[in-house]
Amino acid sequence: MGRHGDTRDGESSRARRTGTGFASRCVHDWMGRQRHQIPPSSRRATQRHLRVGRNFSRTLAMAAAAPAASSAKEVLPPSLTSSSEPPPLFDGTTRLYVAYICPYAQRTWITRNYKGLQDKIKIVGIDLADRPAWYKEKVYPENKVPSLEHNNQVKGESLDLVRYIDRNFEGPALLPDDPEKQQFAEELLAYSDAFNKALFSSLVSKEQVPDEAVAVLDKVEAALAKFNDGPFFLGQFSLVDIAYVPFIERFYTFLSGIKNYDITKGRPNLEKFIEVIQNDIRENMRSHCMLRVILRYLRRY
Repeated sequence: MGRHGDTRDGESSRARRTGTGFASRCVHDWMGRQRHQIPPSSRRATQRHLRVGRNFSRTLAMAAAAPAASSAKEVLPPSLTSSSEPPPLFDGTTRLYVAYICPYAQRTWITRNYKGLQDKIKIVGIDLADRPAWYKEKVYPENKVPSLEHNNQVKGESLDLVRYIDRNFEGPALLPDDPEKQQFAEELLAYSDAFNKALFSSLVSKEQVPDEAVAVLDKVEAALAKFNDGPFFLGQFSLVDIAYVPFIERFYTFLSGIKNYDITKGRPNLEKFIEVIQNDIRENMRSHCMLRVILRYLRRY
């Protein structure tokens, strides 16, 4: 897996067929190894939770795709496959290449929509299970999503792109002016890979929930308590929340289904964070306006 991107060419054909990313592959692999030790009812329950996780991830992505400036729902283009023609590359159009189910791509997708850039940055869906050859050959040699085509260049790595979009495009800033919050943001962004690695590993661990996973969840709980001007990592909604939420919602669902472990138990700040995100998504799916929902929430604090 890339540092901030999806799995590369070396992934197995079975993993590619699932099209659901590393987290889902962990679930399938774990169930395969443990099949004879898991009662059929538990296997069915785990599969149900896996489907819920996929659906919630899709809901998150669709919520992020709602236009910020109007009540009309954005119509997403179909994902391009190996039989699809490439778009007219480097014609002055800014394009964000994503896989709709990929949590790394969702980071940049949420950023684009939070800043109200639906008319400035065009979404191009890529089918990871049937990736077009031209994407690697002509667009992004790393062959990962997300990537951004802008000013006749293509850039990658999800956290780098979140920062790039925030700095180079108009719209609400995703970092506060407070130097203390800026420094804490950098610490949390640097920690996000370790957080994801520990919890991905917990999905396939023979232990109920390894100490390492408990430790990173406790660290996130403490981080959410640092500022009291809102329920988010920096108090107000920021790029740190964008970096973590596509993964937290998956771990919340998968660990509940696989290990019967509630990551919010004994962690009230994390519980509030997830509650706010889920409520905003449900509200947004009704109003089709992510920015309006988030700003309405922030005005309460």
